[in-house]
Amino acid sequence: MASSLLGLCSSSSILSSVTLLNTIPRSSLRHRFRCNVVEPLKFDNGKPYFPLITTDPALPTFLSPNSHFQNDINKNETRLRIFSGTANPALAQEIACYMGLELGKIKIKRFADGEIYVQLQESVRGCDVYLVQPTCPPANENLMELLIMIDACRRASAKNITAVIPYFGYARADRKTQGRESIAAKLVANLITEAGANRVLACDLHSGQSMGYFDIPVDHVYGQPVILDYLASKTICSDDLVVVSPDVGGVARARAFAKKLSDAPLAIVDKRRHGHNVAEVMNLIGDVKGKVAVMVDDMIDTAGTIAKGAALLHQEGAREVYACSTHAVFSPPAIERLSSGLFQEVIITNTIPVLEQNYFPQLTVLSVANLLGETIWRVHDDCSGGFEPYSTLGID
Repeated sequence: MASSLLGLCSSSSILSSVTLLNTIPRSSLRHRFRCNVVEPLKFDNGKPYFPLITTDPALPTFLSPNSHFQNDINKNETRLRIFSGTANPALAQEIACYMGLELGKIKIKRFADGEIYVQLQESVRGCDVYLVQPTCPPANENLMELLIMIDACRRASAKNITAVIPYFGYARADRKTQGRESIAAKLVANLITEAGANRVLACDLHSGQSMGYFDIPVDHVYGQPVILDYLASKTICSDDLVVVSPDVGGVARARAFAKKLSDAPLAIVDKRRHGHNVAEVMNLIGDVKGKVAVMVDDMIDTAGTIAKGAALLHQEGAREVYACSTHAVFSPPAIERLSSGLFQEVIITNTIPVLEQNYFPQLTVLSVANLLGETIWRVHDDCSGGFEPYSTLGID
């Protein structure tokens, strides 16, 4: 009963691709959370927390910078190039740092009328090019910038162009639920393909079916293991833990999350949506009384769904509520809702940059840079992920 989540993480049923990537590629890998932490991980809530890009000996050596080479790579000796758009340059820099590369030189500016101009400042002829650009808000601006970057690389005779999209905008418009609706996710996929991309690397798509909208290969990686690895440092009694899906549509995601936490019990918030970004909680399926509830979702936009779900959990007797999400869209009034005292901690990743004024005491930001960097290496090296040690990266 007194066992912590760290103790829980030593069981064979818990998997995490972060600790899965615990040694250099093409060697035997371990499949469990590390459970030999000498001292608790130190962090300050409300500030970014990037445990994976440090050189702390307690962290997996496989995910430390320059894991593929002992020395920094001479840029002229590799045909791999990484360029960053303006949407999330900090994440792109972290990815390049992990890989031992420098970001490619690129000029991006906007004319007085808002038109976007892109020019590569170095040769990419015959190179394997990776463009890091999430299509986060402002979605239209960032999407158009990505398309023009792809076009610039294609016209500069790049051998392969991979669009690295940590957050794929328009992913929620992935099906028709009513008559005369558009399927914008398919439209955006067509635009990226027609612009000249040869491959897409995306993180936590809103639904798996979105991969089928592309007529080019898609590598789908999950930010969930980064959050699981962080939760392993929390001292939560295993008997007190319950994973909660904030809506019926996220049950599969929450079930997979719960399975990696020693098959923790699952609860579901049943809600009725009256319009976009408007949610109304109806009831709770499952028992959360006296337990620590971990709410899992792929994104937090206005935080209406997850905030009303948290309020319901407290009404049902939950002792603490944690919110875990890969993508922090944080459209107003998300910050007010998340910082209102409903949550013990809000755990997100840096697929979308969080403005400094949007930090609040309960917020913890984790980095997915090493996860994306390792995936880029494996794609570049044509390293298959089909066998079990690499399978959770989603590389086929």
